[in-house]
Amino acid sequence: MSNALATLTFGEMEKLAEAIARSGLFGMKTPEAALALMAISAAEGVHPALAARDYHIISGKPTLKSDAMLSRFQAAGGKMTMQEYTDTRVVAEFSHPQGGKVTIDWDIARAKLAGLGKKDTWLQYPRQMLRARVISEGVRTVFPGATAGMMAPEEAIDAPDLTERDVTPDKPLTGVAALQARVAKITEAEPAAVLDTATGEIADATPAMSYAEVSDAIGKAVAAKDSDALLVAVDLMRSVADEQHRAELDVQARAAWKTIKKAA
Repeated sequence: MSNALATLTFGEMEKLAEAIARSGLFGMKTPEAALALMAISAAEGVHPALAARDYHIISGKPTLKSDAMLSRFQAAGGKMTMQEYTDTRVVAEFSHPQGGKVTIDWDIARAKLAGLGKKDTWLQYPRQMLRARVISEGVRTVFPGATAGMMAPEEAIDAPDLTERDVTPDKPLTGVAALQARVAKITEAEPAAVLDTATGEIADATPAMSYAEVSDAIGKAVAAKDSDALLVAVDLMRSVADEQHRAELDVQARAAWKTIKKAA
């Protein structure tokens, strides 16, 4: 019904939500959870009081019951034909004018392959669990609008506990922080060696800095008048392979230190 919100005032919805939460039914432990589902139900054109019938809270998340999915699917012109319904296998055909036709089957072997077969609910109610899986997959495949983007409670119970993690890329390090990270990488690296197939000699493969890189770091430290950055650049000198280059960098570093201290 399109006037679902008009049938209950917000105050009446709040009172009903409190009653549903106190009842302990439908997995709604707080009035806020019940009220949120009632609002979703009303937004979809269904009387808010029917939210408890159609939805169930699993691990704090709303789910849409498989029977409610099927009811909405059929009300929208969909058709389900049950072809097999046993404790070991359930098969049904789903069709909708906008989504075509598909046959969905779930059996115990498939459930075990998915790691579900040994769970208590699957051992006690295998046929019902198979049916719920078939309905949710079939309806979602042919006419996803009927599922409101939600899982069935049976799916949510079986779903792994997913924890959110921050996948924002780290900002690239700059300045002293970048130099310090480079020092740490060099000093923490275990000595490595590689075989030169041309000469047969074993060469050191420990990460190294080039003369140009260290010289540039010293120059940037002087430009920024940053003594900390200069000290980090001095640490990087140890990884320069050529001894003559290290000597030249040492001269640059000493001159840079005097320039920075004079400017301070």
